[in-house]
Amino acid sequence: MKTQRNIRHLPFTLSFLLIATAPLSIQAIPEPDGGGATGTNPVSEQSTLELPATTGDPSAVFSYQLEGRPDPFSPFITEKAANYMEEVVDGEEALTGMQLFEPGQLKLVAIVLENNAEIAMVEDASGQGYVIRPGMKIGRKGKVTSIDPNQVNIEETSVTRAGKKSTNNIVMLLKKKGEE
Repeated sequence: MKTQRNIRHLPFTLSFLLIATAPLSIQAIPEPDGGGATGTNPVSEQSTLELPATTGDPSAVFSYQLEGRPDPFSPFITEKAANYMEEVVDGEEALTGMQLFEPGQLKLVAIVLENNAEIAMVEDASGQGYVIRPGMKIGRKGKVTSIDPNQVNIEETSVTRAGKKSTNNIVMLLKKKGEE
């Protein structure tokens, strides 16, 4: 019984011995012009990579064609993919009201602070006036955070494809009469 077990494992044992005793060093054959001493990657400059065969015949040469195949040593994450993940994603909601105007397109012309009412008036390039209050959305990513006696604070929040949030604070200053 014990001899039958040993005989069953004989093909596995023989293949293991063949793999274990195979030559471990593989050397690239230099090009006839003596290239390769320039310090560059010889694989990227050649279209084929020739290696001595591991069979018993020393004159047999294995040839690997690089054309049409990806470089196995190139990084998996390219700069283009990394930039894609850092790209800011815009919401797909329809823009209405003050979301149609970016803060840079508006001019702060008046601020009213009475009891609990904080109101500011802005106007666009055509002179049309609009009223804004804290909490109102303005522009694609902005929200009015506070209205102070001489300025309106807006916080813009951007989200990248990777889910990273970044905020940008914008201050609209109330200009005095005669200032531009």
